[in-house]
Amino acid sequence: FDSLPPAHYKETMNTILVWMQQSETKLSMPQVAIAEYEIMEQRLRELKALQSSLQEQQKGLNYLSTTVEGLSRKAPAEVSQSYRSEVDVVLGRWKKLSALLAENCQKLEERMTKLQRFQNDTKTLKKWMAEVDVFLKEEWPALGDSEALEKQLEQC
Repeated sequence: FDSLPPAHYKETMNTILVWMQQSETKLSMPQVAIAEYEIMEQRLRELKALQSSLQEQQKGLNYLSTTVEGLSRKAPAEVSQSYRSEVDVVLGRWKKLSALLAENCQKLEERMTKLQRFQNDTKTLKKWMAEVDVFLKEEWPALGDSEALEKQLEQC
């Protein structure tokens, strides 16, 4: 019995595997081009919630690692190796998932910054175009009024 993990080990392993599968599914959803800042904010909140959940699951992962370390001292080599390789696979998936999650958050934050900048630039450009439109619709000075013509030329 010393070479078998406690029942909590299997429960924790199953919980983490299910959680990782669900998270990988969420992260594998195709990224679409989004031009609405609010939708991007919502997606970022979802990714941040997933990161929080990842941190909460870390305790279970630590438990699995320490349990396998304890088993490796008591269990025969082949049993110990099978549990160790099982945990190594989980740790590998965990690292990939964690890196992908961080990368997606960073990319989304960068895109949100670019979109915000673009929206601000667009607003500025529209304001300038409205001012130019007003200017162009102003009445032109008479041909003989050179001072007014020079002033208008300067404004142009």
